[in-house]
Amino acid sequence: MADKQHQYAVEVVWTGNHGTGTKTYQGYGREHEVRIAGKPVIASSSDAAYRGDGSKHNPEDMLVAALSSCHMLWYLHLAATAGVVVTQYVDAAVGTLLDRGEDGRFTEVVLRPQVTISASSDAVRATAVHDEAHHACFIANSVNFPVRCEPRIVIETP
Repeated sequence: MADKQHQYAVEVVWTGNHGTGTKTYQGYGREHEVRIAGKPVIASSSDAAYRGDGSKHNPEDMLVAALSSCHMLWYLHLAATAGVVVTQYVDAAVGTLLDRGEDGRFTEVVLRPQVTISASSDAVRATAVHDEAHHACFIANSVNFPVRCEPRIVIETP
């Protein structure tokens, strides 16, 4: 199969000019919008720890969400093809950022999906599919820090 390329066009627009631009470090807002054609605008900011608006999405949140969402979508696909019937999926993912001032970086993201499967599904196979999903996830394959998965499988009671 030939390789395929996909491009994702995103426009990020700074909306935090409070009248004096970046004249002072304290004087400008970290607010911005993430715009993608045909989709709702995502009101964003930096994390509150970095002078941002804590009520808005920040890049760190969105990175963890992208990893979690990618894993989930692969998991659902692979579960369906493996005959595992998933009836609920909830992930409580956590990313850890080491802040060294100008040299900060994520050190890991831990995915903690709780997956409910039908009583007729194989729980061992359902757990194994997480490893397959992890290896297939485009986002996890693109980051330079560990992404761990600590799944919990719940069998639905009839």
